[in-house]
Amino acid sequence: MVRANGAVSLRELARVVQTSEVTVRRDVRALEAEGLLDRRHGGAVLPGGFTRESGFPQKSHLATAEKTAIADLAAGFVNEGEAIVVGAGTTTQELARRLARVPGLTVVTNSLLVAQALAHANRVEVVMTGGTLRGSNYALVGSGAEQSLQGLRVSRAFLSGSGLTAERGLSTSNMLSASVDRALVQAAGEVVVLADHTKLGSDTMFQTVPTDVITRLVTDEPPGHDDRAATELQALADQGVQIAVAGGSGAGHGAAGQAGPEGGASDRRGPRRDVPLPGQRRNHAPGGGGGAAPQLRSAGSLSDPGGRVADLAPRRR
Repeated sequence: MVRANGAVSLRELARVVQTSEVTVRRDVRALEAEGLLDRRHGGAVLPGGFTRESGFPQKSHLATAEKTAIADLAAGFVNEGEAIVVGAGTTTQELARRLARVPGLTVVTNSLLVAQALAHANRVEVVMTGGTLRGSNYALVGSGAEQSLQGLRVSRAFLSGSGLTAERGLSTSNMLSASVDRALVQAAGEVVVLADHTKLGSDTMFQTVPTDVITRLVTDEPPGHDDRAATELQALADQGVQIAVAGGSGAGHGAAGQAGPEGGASDRRGPRRDVPLPGQRRNHAPGGGGGAAPQLRSAGSLSDPGGRVADLAPRRR
């Protein structure tokens, strides 16, 4: 199945072979040890190291529940009348579907899929970059896309990628996509990364957003056995990234319907937990120039009085 499709989800494998995901995960681990495939994003792909990237048809079937939860939560960080940029990806496509209900919104994007999700939202203005179409992920890339972003200034950027580590930040497997993502970041006062737990600790070839430029990470609850994801989350928090975790239950999770980052209503948002920002973050926009970025607020100030700040807090040095 992996050879035929390039990638396959654990859920689909379990359905086809009529066994549990636990059994499939064990078998996939054994196949990886033999060098026959790589485990990625809640599934498996052909081995290829840093340079291989799955196409949209494969990515769209991986970690779908996690992407939905992340998109639900991330939509709550967008207020009426904002101007934002949304990068290419299956998770950002899910976010765009939810942004169609935000009135007065302006969305700048290089993604045909994001634009399509917003095409019939009569209260949302969509601005597309120029560029050359990259068919594998339906994104506009190249010098045309980058030049169309020059001089642009928006409140925040929402991006996803192929991997995220505390050491290197967000990365992707394609050079052209990475270059456009960097241009999107330079246009934004804040950067919000959308990444499910399977991407935490994964490192791919081209860096797009250094860790010290990431304002917030929106992710899902890592499984209890995933020590790598938990360790990476703590390391990101130590470096000042605000962590918002979608889904899950128990202590450390706030209630739905909390105030948005600028005080706006956010009843679109699901359960979340935030890691407070330790001290002052950067006081300049990514890439230099353009004046100071908007003042960042600690995640604790975003919660209702009844909400609880996450137990995942930066370690004191």
